[in-house]
Amino acid sequence: MKLLRPIAIALVLVGVFFYFTTYRSGTLRTLEVNPPASKIEITEAASDAALDSEEQNNISVYHKNIGSVVNITSKTIALDFFYGLVPQEGQGSGFIIDREGHVLTNYHVIDQARQVEVTLHSRKKYRATIVGTDRSHDLAVLQIKAPDLSPMVMGDSRNLQVGQKVYAIGNPFGLSGTLTSGIVSSIRSVQEPDGMTIDEAIQTDAAINPGNSGGPLLNSHGEVVGINTMIASNSGQSAGIGFAIPINTAKAVLNDLLTLGRVRRPALGVLTLPISPDIADELGLASDYGLLIIRVTPGGAAERAGLRGGSDRAYLGNTPIMVGGDLIISVDGQDVQDQQQLSRIMNAHRAGDTVKVTVYRGKRRMEVTVVLGETREQV
Repeated sequence: MKLLRPIAIALVLVGVFFYFTTYRSGTLRTLEVNPPASKIEITEAASDAALDSEEQNNISVYHKNIGSVVNITSKTIALDFFYGLVPQEGQGSGFIIDREGHVLTNYHVIDQARQVEVTLHSRKKYRATIVGTDRSHDLAVLQIKAPDLSPMVMGDSRNLQVGQKVYAIGNPFGLSGTLTSGIVSSIRSVQEPDGMTIDEAIQTDAAINPGNSGGPLLNSHGEVVGINTMIASNSGQSAGIGFAIPINTAKAVLNDLLTLGRVRRPALGVLTLPISPDIADELGLASDYGLLIIRVTPGGAAERAGLRGGSDRAYLGNTPIMVGGDLIISVDGQDVQDQQQLSRIMNAHRAGDTVKVTVYRGKRRMEVTVVLGETREQV
């Protein structure tokens, strides 16, 4: 009994201590394992921040033209070794050029297509008819029957300057309505994969990828100055070097494409030899540059105009040539030093056009009027 009394007193004392130090103080009721984080203050941008002038122009160019850019889907049939004839589908871009539904694009976008479908920005789809093609310029014109079309404004590519701002709108990788921007980084002649040459092609660093082909290249006013056609890349994707066909090249052949379905390729009808100062000195020519006419095509434009080919046999190294013909030094006042320059001049004309050809016949300088032919003979 004496032993129980101290134990009871000890228990009472422990209970009183627990009551006043823990329970009554509310420690058990207010203990929080995860106390609330303090409030974080962030800095928010002012609503409706003003756009700078460049951003405003980018947006303006996009909204002005996006309704005129289309997605083109072409369906072809390919021969597979295991499965035989297999349908294949390709995609590209294009743009509306008039209210009659004509669409300008690249030839390679619809090459060998059995069926072509055009999708507008509104997502409406239309079966397209191929109106005309120009393989050498990589151009094609389609037509759709659709209401309320908005054509693009054709600009002038003649006076483009390196450093000028340009925009590309198209459907890269099938992603419709994509805008990229850059500058004109160069104007140069380039060779396409099929061997054709684009004279005065517009080189740009605006991102161009598969699916952009046939889409418009625009200036800062939203006018079409080129048609995006290819990229220079090891990976098949944009590496900052894209090329566009000058819109003036397309405008020069549009009438033929719309009315004839093909281009009346102009032909001078001559076989020529480029002249260097060494060759001119050896042959005793009156000019140290130009194209010496070796032969004129029988019945061709040059022969009809009275231009003459060579009549005397000579050797250039071990190669026999005919000399004594007229030496072309300019066409319409533009100096001609090689076949590429002559070809560039011819591409600015159509069959039936009249040009002034300046030649030396011996030591006598002459100007001959030539009506260009329509045959596919070499110029």
